[in-house]
Amino acid sequence: MTRGMRMPAAFSFGKPVSALPDDVRARPGRMCPMDYRYDPLALDRLPDIAADVLYVAGGLYGNAAALDAIERLREAEDGDVAVVFNGDFHWFDAEPAWFAEIDGRIGMATRGNVETEIARLHDIGAGCGCAYPESVGDQVVARSNEILADLRAAALAVGTPSRLAALPMHLMAAVGGARIAIVHGDATTLAGWRFAPDALDDPAHRPWLADIRARSRTDVFASTHTCLAALRAFDLPGGRLTVINNGAAGMANFCGTQFGVISRIATRPSPHPPLYGMACDGVFIDALPVRFDMQAFLDRFLARWPAGSPAHAAYFRRIVEGPDHTIATAERPA
Repeated sequence: MTRGMRMPAAFSFGKPVSALPDDVRARPGRMCPMDYRYDPLALDRLPDIAADVLYVAGGLYGNAAALDAIERLREAEDGDVAVVFNGDFHWFDAEPAWFAEIDGRIGMATRGNVETEIARLHDIGAGCGCAYPESVGDQVVARSNEILADLRAAALAVGTPSRLAALPMHLMAAVGGARIAIVHGDATTLAGWRFAPDALDDPAHRPWLADIRARSRTDVFASTHTCLAALRAFDLPGGRLTVINNGAAGMANFCGTQFGVISRIATRPSPHPPLYGMACDGVFIDALPVRFDMQAFLDRFLARWPAGSPAHAAYFRRIVEGPDHTIATAERPA
């Protein structure tokens, strides 16, 4: 059960874009704003949340049908369940009534790059704030920036940016004897990509993992942002480190599927069959499928984002067919 929570301070809104250097302003969607960055030492603190069952649901993307499904999963658990939406719970809901509905149903949360950028008082030139690597094409980046602009307009229409600005970048949870860092991107950056599957599998990545494990004293990182799910465990000089990235709660995660994924971290086994998982020192770490009403979601998505719109061009195929990613790749041993 949830035994309490304290919230870290809200973020700085930054300077107007006109006050920033030209090389920073020129990379909307790729730049990593300074206020996205934090030291792993910031995670070496008392827990904000203590729970026996913790759900971490990143990347809801405004999918109300997926939110319904997550609530059903929670209701089937014994006792209380702490549910944390670790950013990007808004995205496709770029329409005032839809945006307000999602915002009103989100409880405990951290902000992702989406919430951070729509909450700014000044546009600092970050675009969508995704900090896309160069491997992502310019057209993808441009579409994301367009979606963010529409989403910001919806947020302003219903007056919620200040609430989003007050959300923390990360939370610490205690589950059994494990310390869980709930982040959006990675251990140092709100929109970091170092918890993506390919980065986690890179042997050159190990020294960085050892460093963040030692500095944060974290046993498990629960992340999202990269939109591709992963579960990896590492035996490091400072102890075991597990990283679970849920990919997206509100959109397909694997080729040929249409369900979302959330992370479940608990002191008891899941009542729901997991897609994959592991147990360590009495703590169960699982990926759960979020089987939502696809037709209900598509009806709403297509009404707002018809063919030819940026979100349709960027996401429709993934929504109905899934990405080029498999469960076997997600749970590949590190």
